[in-house]
Amino acid sequence: MHRSGRHFLQIPGPSTVPDRVLRAMDMPVIDHRGPDFAELGKAVLTGIRKIFKTTGPVVIFPSSGTGAWEAAIVNVLAPGDRVLMVETGHFATLWRQMAAKFGIEVDFVPGDWRHGVDPAEIEKRLTEDKARAIKAVMVVHNETSTGVTSRIGAVRQAIDRSGHSALLMVDTISGLASADYRHDEWKVDVTVSGSQKGLMLPPGLGFNAISEKALAAAEANPTTRSYWDWRDMLKPNSTGYFPYTPATNLLYGLKEAMAMLEEEGLDQVFARHIRHGEACRAAVRGWGLEVLAKNPAEFSPVLTGVVVPEGHDADAVRRVILEKFDMSLGAGLGKVAGKVFRIGHLGHFNDLMLMGTLAGVEMGLKLAGVPHQAHGVEAAMDVLTRQGVPDQKRAVA
Repeated sequence: MHRSGRHFLQIPGPSTVPDRVLRAMDMPVIDHRGPDFAELGKAVLTGIRKIFKTTGPVVIFPSSGTGAWEAAIVNVLAPGDRVLMVETGHFATLWRQMAAKFGIEVDFVPGDWRHGVDPAEIEKRLTEDKARAIKAVMVVHNETSTGVTSRIGAVRQAIDRSGHSALLMVDTISGLASADYRHDEWKVDVTVSGSQKGLMLPPGLGFNAISEKALAAAEANPTTRSYWDWRDMLKPNSTGYFPYTPATNLLYGLKEAMAMLEEEGLDQVFARHIRHGEACRAAVRGWGLEVLAKNPAEFSPVLTGVVVPEGHDADAVRRVILEKFDMSLGAGLGKVAGKVFRIGHLGHFNDLMLMGTLAGVEMGLKLAGVPHQAHGVEAAMDVLTRQGVPDQKRAVA
């Protein structure tokens, strides 16, 4: 069936790829052993450090975020090692399952999928670990399944107060370049991310930002690894090359995406996301519905999870909106499947795109027969036309 106009891709990633990035990737494939590629490699390997806010190395894999998860695990952990993880949502649960497949013993702190990591619980667990058996604390920064952002700076402070030597490993696959993230300042040892969210690229690049402490752990780690080995990557990376064939055209896109982020300024990018998150939540409240995230200090600037009333199916709402308005919304995952739909407001996004999205949701709620008040779009407009900065400041500590 023919549809006029552009599809609204409002899932929380993969996000919309800007035309400018698409054009940058529309290049002939070049020799990845030649001098032109070395120039490109040096540019992206150096530039990506600014996005992670680190002066240390960032390894770029041709992979999904799941591959970057695996790389983080196999470089610093060995079968039988013990780690501390927190059940903040579907992706924290999947990372736990992956760790278990590698023989890692996981202490999994249960959660309700409506709150982020509790720094006090991290401090308590580490303080109780007198034998220092826990090798790493592994947490998700922005939980894509729930719209909850954990306070990584506060987690680091909790680890420091405990006096524990555990590595801090963080998944910011959906947070990077959309929510404030500070690898060096928060003393994160391994940061995991991917290309298809705030970096505004297609899927296909996975990232590991690595501290000196993590590099030392990798050197001492007996676990066998090949494709994911940081050591094999870092040697040729020093001259702009990779040990095997990289995703050349995606790297052209990455260079352009980083240029766009630099032109806007990261602080302005974060402020824009905060503002759109605030407007989206205002719309949800205007509909008389419930935001999945409970703690205002943990509201995600990347996406909003919307709880549908009891007796209604969130997937049916999504289906109506796709069929009638050619707009994709994120499904509820895992424990919240059918109970929640997710509105992505990340990446290459502006006020009018948000208003079109929210208008589509409001019309979809009506057509799907979901009880609501028709004040959501108006409430969001009130936020977007307000003068000055947003009322809510994002907690970064």
